[in-house]
Amino acid sequence: MPDIALTRPETAAIGGALEGAERTTRETMLWVADRRHPDQIINQVKDEADFRGRDVVSNDGYAQGIVDLNRDNIVGSQFRLNSQPNWTVLQQLYSTRFDEKWAEEFQVAAEEKFNLMADSGGCYLDASRRNTFTSLVRMAVAGFVYTGEVLATAEWIREVGRPFNTAIQMVAPTRLSNPDGKEDDQFLRRGVRRDLRGRPTGYFIRIGYPTQWYMGTDTFRWAFVPAEKPWGRRQVIHIIDSIQPDQTRGVAKLVAVLKDIKMTKKFEEIVLQNAVINASYAATIESELPKEVIAAAMGGGGLDPNASFLNVIGSYLTSLNSYLSEANGVAVDGAKMPHLFPGTKLNMQTLGTPGGVGTEFEVSLLRHIAAGLGISYEEFARDFSRTNYSSARAAMMTTWKHMMGTKKFVADKFADEVYSLWLEEDMNAGNMPMPRGFTSEVWYRPWGKECFTSCDWIGAGRGQIDELKETQAALLRVKGGMSTREYEIAKQGGDWRKVFRQLNREAKLQADLDLAFDQNVQKDGSTSGQTVMQDTPPSNTNAVSLNQLTEAFAEAISLMPAPVVTVPQPVVNVAQPTVNVAQPVVNVPQPIVNVHLPMKGVERTRVTKHDASGRILEFEREEVDA
Repeated sequence: MPDIALTRPETAAIGGALEGAERTTRETMLWVADRRHPDQIINQVKDEADFRGRDVVSNDGYAQGIVDLNRDNIVGSQFRLNSQPNWTVLQQLYSTRFDEKWAEEFQVAAEEKFNLMADSGGCYLDASRRNTFTSLVRMAVAGFVYTGEVLATAEWIREVGRPFNTAIQMVAPTRLSNPDGKEDDQFLRRGVRRDLRGRPTGYFIRIGYPTQWYMGTDTFRWAFVPAEKPWGRRQVIHIIDSIQPDQTRGVAKLVAVLKDIKMTKKFEEIVLQNAVINASYAATIESELPKEVIAAAMGGGGLDPNASFLNVIGSYLTSLNSYLSEANGVAVDGAKMPHLFPGTKLNMQTLGTPGGVGTEFEVSLLRHIAAGLGISYEEFARDFSRTNYSSARAAMMTTWKHMMGTKKFVADKFADEVYSLWLEEDMNAGNMPMPRGFTSEVWYRPWGKECFTSCDWIGAGRGQIDELKETQAALLRVKGGMSTREYEIAKQGGDWRKVFRQLNREAKLQADLDLAFDQNVQKDGSTSGQTVMQDTPPSNTNAVSLNQLTEAFAEAISLMPAPVVTVPQPVVNVAQPTVNVAQPVVNVPQPIVNVHLPMKGVERTRVTKHDASGRILEFEREEVDA
């Protein structure tokens, strides 16, 4: 029975508490939201969403630009380890031998070895031996853009010549599925085996891709891979960015704008086709005769009304073409005038222009897509034509915040898992420095793994719009104690240890070769860093610079005699109680300074001064300009 209160006038006058949840308004009465569990919503259409995302990335330039923008702004050309073992916690829990000196030795050893092997041409970290570590991270970020998740397995490969056995096998998320098409249940969700708390305990991975018919029966077989070994070593790397509780599989942000991207591409194609067609015809011939007259003129007056209209049009065009081929036109003073078919006129067509592409309508479509992806329109569309410095920085910061979030929860997390697998093997092999009396057994103690694997990852630099202003700001932050050189160098994609070592090598070589470099980055005559980028006109060799005039004036002032102050004694008349105090008279002779312009590097200065007796002394001084 419907709620009677909804029909009361006072209820309608007050209105609903949540307008978006109203069921009686015209705008929302047909809006039926999905009330199912997140896994029920996602898992049924997961494959289709991933396939469409992959298709639009492969066939749409803007969608491909989204993938490249994420890879280039997050990973860059090299993804480097910045090891930071937490020696303070190890010191508190186990021994004071885990000190800062040990931490520095551990950092250097871990970084040098991992970064060397990570980008080695041997591609040892990739099970397929085709991708370096940086390429694996770029692949993980690219797949996350259009599938919303990253899936990989940890392999243990025993081969001759390998420096270590740990390897990573990237897996397409489509292969993570329920065996034999089984429906989801309480413990199995789209290929993920879970416990009562929702923790993944294992993964069902299809041996072959669903369409790999050449693999035979392996296409219809699944392998169950435990999430980790009994001692805690990770076996499957599965990364999703959950937006709902109890969500098992990931959904890409690209899915929310797939429809907009598809329609925008279709709009651009139609506008472009219209422009091409309009540009293909320079002129058209229009007939003013009724169609009955045309048909009779072509001998079609007695035709059946049901006869094909194409026959009539074909005969008309044939006659028109025959007539125009014989009509050469009339020439007046060399200019030809066409003699058209009777009852026709010539219409000149203007060049077709893509009126919709590049207009505000298309810009609004692209802005909507960019907002759905969490990036700025300027970087998404590569359109900076309407941007000044302030808006460019604001746009860059918007994209940078999004990229740093994706870097932390996707790229860094994937890299952390790979680094943890490699470091565990290397420590068990005894290749990492440890304090006396301790072995890799500390790794398996509480907090041990987390302390040893604590690190940061240096990816792509943020970039600078105005290098001068932003470099000055970075120097001020470091000088004011609000930032560190490590952080500022990392923002530009550099490793502070490598930078410091290189500076030390350059300083030593500079001293050995007795080289001197000008450290002043300002041009002559500039008073602040803001004028460094401005061009200055060529200087005149006979002109006196401001510095020369200042020095000459200062020297002249130094030659001035001390002022003579005469203070007469006050006269006091006792009879008259009036005190007259004469004002002191100060006589300061003014020096006469004649500054002559230097000619060919020689500066002559005439100085006049007074000696103690009041005589005037004059002399000249010559200075040779170095």
